[in-house]
Amino acid sequence: MSLESRLLQVLEPWRQAPAWKIAFSGGLDSTVLLHLLVRLRESHALPPLSAIHIHHGLQSVADSWAALCRAQCEALGIPLQVRHVKVDEGASLERAAREARYAAFAELLGAGEVLLTAQHRDDQAETLLLRLLRGAGVRGLAAMPASRPLAAGRLLRPLLGMTRVELETWATREQLAWVEDPSNLDIRLARNFLRHEILPRLAQHWPAAGAVLARDAEQLAEADDLLGELAELDLAGARPAAEPAWLALPSLALAPLLALSEARQRNALRHWLRALTRLPEREHWAGWVDLRDARGDAEPVWRLEGGELRRAGGRLWWLNGDWLQAPPPSAIDWSDPARPLPLPGNGRVRLEGALPGRPLQIRYRQGGEVLELLGRGRRDLKRLLQESGLPAFVRTRLPLLYAGGELLAVANLPGLQARLQPALRLVWESPTAGPGLS
Repeated sequence: MSLESRLLQVLEPWRQAPAWKIAFSGGLDSTVLLHLLVRLRESHALPPLSAIHIHHGLQSVADSWAALCRAQCEALGIPLQVRHVKVDEGASLERAAREARYAAFAELLGAGEVLLTAQHRDDQAETLLLRLLRGAGVRGLAAMPASRPLAAGRLLRPLLGMTRVELETWATREQLAWVEDPSNLDIRLARNFLRHEILPRLAQHWPAAGAVLARDAEQLAEADDLLGELAELDLAGARPAAEPAWLALPSLALAPLLALSEARQRNALRHWLRALTRLPEREHWAGWVDLRDARGDAEPVWRLEGGELRRAGGRLWWLNGDWLQAPPPSAIDWSDPARPLPLPGNGRVRLEGALPGRPLQIRYRQGGEVLELLGRGRRDLKRLLQESGLPAFVRTRLPLLYAGGELLAVANLPGLQARLQPALRLVWESPTAGPGLS
């Protein structure tokens, strides 16, 4: 079967997508993908085709690569978008470039649209070996999925069943021109070392090594799907909404997790945390054990890359974004209480009911506050908040409404308002969890 027919067969389920967008670097693989799609368009009804070139600015010849991509797309009648990205410096330039690239793709992909990338079977084998050597779990060893959601659309890798040799043979026969990234020859980079030094030697002993590794990745992807299904079953009993309902934070009930074996606890938590943070290496899961086994009156914290997991009130709570910093302690004057008041680093508040005719302020607990309650007299605010059952990390940032030196109300707790203000309610829209991972 020709490459064109094989590609069309893979793409058949997405023939009704509103658009196909090709990630076009100008290298061999994406050049072949682009030309194959143009060839198919001549004899088959395909969604509108366009291309995206990501300009990383990491090579002195990057401008000439973009120019070559423009020339090729113009010759083929394919619209091209060139997007410049900033690559953050860090421990892994390759990882930073990849993250910048896919962030740009996500921004450019419309609802239901498909992004086509040109990774092939040899790339899959390299990815599997890289992740195996880095100690990845089952999900990591599943390597690159053939399809996954991306922003409002879908990412497809339709060439995963084809080899680099097949693509190069086709490109040579069609007399295509492509760019060669000189960094691809630098064997100091892990992927290049595997590509040029290790995989060829493996193929000398096991000619089918690339195909076998790609098949292993498919089987591991299936195993990961099964682990995900098990995690969903294990999390079902831990997902009931937390109280109070206005506390819009990701959380899980702890007791259903404690009933599981340790391996299933880790599997369930990995599944749940995956959308929230980059997962820790296996040795760092000791933080989960410390959190889980801390004494009942403790306030344990497990700090992860994207935030932290806390235990309070029989639940696990995920905190990130503004929740990781205490709000500024200074009082905030509320000059127009008829309008909501934004709170720096702490959401916003609004008033419902009869407005006091006195200048108002929002403050936070400093210690020693008292509140005069109808029928209960003067009560210590610290004790009242403890009785409310709110987690300690919430109590410290609850907005307090003052008029002069008098505490009138505690946000979101209707029972905690001064006896002189029975028709007043202070409503706090707490900070939501910050952005998670895509």
